[in-house]
Amino acid sequence: MRLGRIASPDGVAFVSVEGEGSDAVVKEIAEHPFGTPTFTGRSWKLADVRVLAPILASKVICVGKNYAAHAAEMGGEAPEDPVIFIKPNTSIIGPEVPIVRPPSSERVDYEGELAVVIGRPCKDVKAVQAKDVILGYTVANDVTARDQQKIDGQWTRAKGYDTFCPLGPWIETTLDPSDVELVTELDGEVKQRTRTSLMLHDVGEIVEWISRVMTLLPGDVILTGTPEGVGPMVAGQRVSVTVEGIGTLSNPVVDKQ
Repeated sequence: MRLGRIASPDGVAFVSVEGEGSDAVVKEIAEHPFGTPTFTGRSWKLADVRVLAPILASKVICVGKNYAAHAAEMGGEAPEDPVIFIKPNTSIIGPEVPIVRPPSSERVDYEGELAVVIGRPCKDVKAVQAKDVILGYTVANDVTARDQQKIDGQWTRAKGYDTFCPLGPWIETTLDPSDVELVTELDGEVKQRTRTSLMLHDVGEIVEWISRVMTLLPGDVILTGTPEGVGPMVAGQRVSVTVEGIGTLSNPVVDKQ
């Protein structure tokens, strides 16, 4: 099932997305998408609604340097254990919402990633049981003020600006995340291309590691790391991240006025 969040003439709603292309429709879910969704009976054509970020998480937990080639391009060794950090939920935006470059940064980078959406409260989850607590998967862009990341030595400011966590277009609940292609394009030019099978720590390991540290809540989002090929974006450009089996997340880039 594809689960999304949309704005229609009747308001904001969680929906299931059915069909492809111009034939796609969205069916309104009563209340929330966790557990077994129930439906209100209302539906719209996908083309007639605005697609929002599919979830508003209580927290976004990210894994750094989870691809060996990216660790190398950042000038370091691949870490033995997952390195985690948090982006605030205020950084979340949906498809087509502009990524806003702050005037305090001279270099803002794209980082295309596979994202995991948690489906129920959980703590101390074993890797082999991770699938039981996962609602599904979506596409993410871990936008980073690269110059500030280097200056600060820790990543909260560089990763935490409003608009620095695009998510979408929807959550795919049936995806096998073990070996899917991830591609990031800047103005149509491929900048990143990898397969999730090249992650140093797979989804199960990541969920186990993070849930040892903190309780995960329904809707929490885990970003699984970016591959090599990160680079800067400037105003007027468009960055698009595609994960095989999910879809494409695309956002324009602007400067803060």
